[in-house]
Amino acid sequence: MTESLWWLKQSEIFRRLSAEQLARLEAQSTRRSFAPRSPLLLPSEATDNVFLLTEGLLKVAHVTGDGRETILGYIEPGELFGELAILNDADRDDYVEAVERSSVVALPAAEIRTLMSEHADMAVAITRLVGMRRQRIERRLRNLLFRSNRERLLHLLLDLAEQFGVPSDQGVELRVRLSHQDLAGLIGSTRESVTVLMGELRAAGDIGGGRRRVVLLNPCSIARSVGREKIRLPERGLSERKPLLPCLDRASS
Repeated sequence: MTESLWWLKQSEIFRRLSAEQLARLEAQSTRRSFAPRSPLLLPSEATDNVFLLTEGLLKVAHVTGDGRETILGYIEPGELFGELAILNDADRDDYVEAVERSSVVALPAAEIRTLMSEHADMAVAITRLVGMRRQRIERRLRNLLFRSNRERLLHLLLDLAEQFGVPSDQGVELRVRLSHQDLAGLIGSTRESVTVLMGELRAAGDIGGGRRRVVLLNPCSIARSVGREKIRLPERGLSERKPLLPCLDRASS
């Protein structure tokens, strides 16, 4: 079994395809690698491919008219991106860049459309993916418009815990490494403001870590302060035997 086929079988979107359909898709795929900070997709760039990340970490970002970068989110191995290519003429106004050395499997959008017509479950899964991505962006925009810098940062840390959090003896550690500039880009603020806020959270005993490593030492307190009852941690890294704090939950529950 090739590595590309293995990843296709692990994907939530493609795993229900028949062996014949998977083989057909894999035969038309190509593998690509990207160095850190290399662009994978540019705004308004036409592409005939959809991509599956198999290694590394990518960021999705938008540059405003005044040149400021707003980070919309991150893509982990196993996630599909560039799905707008399936819609043919859909314009892209954001870009995708490698945060670290990354590898992808490029899949022809035309074949994806054919498979969607053959497999209703796959069509539903991709439609759900597009909807979830839109909801995530809309929630991020609401955060930017209606919340203070502190509230935006706290909600961001909780959102990151739900995507990248792993329980540790200290609390919940984020698997992704982020600078204060990265955090500022995610909440539409400045590095200086984020540095002050992170210092306050550290002094209050809510966060720890260092050198781009972030640990939520008191995740339940952070969640309560912004009116959130539960933090749904990803299944990766969770142990059924290890008890979770009252505010923590498993994403599948």
